[in-house]
Amino acid sequence: MFEKLELTRMAQALAAHSGARMGVIARNVAHADTPGYKAQDLPAFAEVYAADSGGMRATRAGHMTAGEAGFVPQAQQAPGREAPNGNTVSLEGEMVKSVEVRQNHEMALAVYRATSDVIRASLGRSR
Repeated sequence: MFEKLELTRMAQALAAHSGARMGVIARNVAHADTPGYKAQDLPAFAEVYAADSGGMRATRAGHMTAGEAGFVPQAQQAPGREAPNGNTVSLEGEMVKSVEVRQNHEMALAVYRATSDVIRASLGRSR
C-alpha cells in the first residue's frame, strides 16, 4: 500500500540517498590525513531521483519492470583544494555536508510519518 504512493517512494529514496551520502562523508573524514586521498561525494538527490524515476514502473502485480535493484549510489570525486600531501578532504566542508544530510534524512522521516498519519486517519485508526 505505502509503496504505491509517490510521496512515500520519494521519502524512501531521500532517506536512502542521505544514508549513502553520510557513508561517503564518513569515509572522507576517516581518510582526512591519508596522503593523496581525493574526497568523494554523491550527486544531488534531485539528479539521482530524476534519473531513477525515468524508467518503467510496475502498476500491477503481474507487470515486469526493467529492474528492482534499489538505490545504488555512485560516488564521484568532489571538487576541493589540494593540500601539500595531495589530500582534498576539508573537515569543515565535511561537517557542513553532514549537517545538510542529517536535515534531509529528518525531512524524509517527517514526510513518511505524516503520510502514515494521513493514511491511518483515513482508515479510521489512531496512533
